[in-house]
Amino acid sequence: MLSGYERGDFGRTRKVFLESLLGVDHLIRVRGSLNCIKFNKDRNEDLLSTSSRSQSPLRTETPVDMDGLSWPSIGTKQRLNETTEQKNERINKLSEAVKTILECIGEDAGREGLLRTPHRYAQALMFFSKGYEESIEQIVNDAIFEEDHDEMVIVKNIEVFSLCEHHLVPFTGKISIGYIPNRRVIGLSKIARIAEMFSRRLQVQERLTKQIAIALQEILKPQGVAVVMDASHLCMSMRGVQKPGSSTVTSVMLGVFREQAKTREEFLTLIRN
Repeated sequence: MLSGYERGDFGRTRKVFLESLLGVDHLIRVRGSLNCIKFNKDRNEDLLSTSSRSQSPLRTETPVDMDGLSWPSIGTKQRLNETTEQKNERINKLSEAVKTILECIGEDAGREGLLRTPHRYAQALMFFSKGYEESIEQIVNDAIFEEDHDEMVIVKNIEVFSLCEHHLVPFTGKISIGYIPNRRVIGLSKIARIAEMFSRRLQVQERLTKQIAIALQEILKPQGVAVVMDASHLCMSMRGVQKPGSSTVTSVMLGVFREQAKTREEFLTLIRN
């Protein structure tokens, strides 16, 4: 017996789920692509007025802003535009914070093995989060070309490394990305670079998968985009439930990949083989 996913009912199920969860008035699809999501304005305003939490970047921002940044965080532009002196001040501030952490866990931050650890970790953390500073316009760098190609393009098994925003420990995995062009294709290395940019931030796997898909949809306006990520999380292996060897799979399907079960099945078959 076929599941709802295989029968093609999954897109309709997700539509109903999104409408109830996000207060969506309606979803409009044109040429198989998800073109518009109209949010219930009053409900969003009520949520903003009653909650002290900042909203998810996916709820309020466009994929690419006027500066070429994609879902920048609150301090991204300050970090991007700071002088060398300001960068050194940031590293020193981070180093002092790491030194405090070492002292709080009962370590001697002044012993030989840990003497330079605060500075090293501060520099490492800036590298781990370098995706905040990167401009998607500079990454793409006009590598979009007009081509009469309307079959699936897939780049699979892209290795990525990210930091879980809940515990600040790594999660690592592989991402497979596919799209069906609408007379526009992008340089293959750019697909991997976009995945790298979004992964080098504090993330959750679900958002990382969706950001990649929506960014490509915005850049190329293709017939559809599909992204699947399979990752292992140290926050599950080293702490908490402590289940090493487990993995988490997330997917985002847009356009024809969401609408057409056969297209979705072809993509999933190709990335498995």
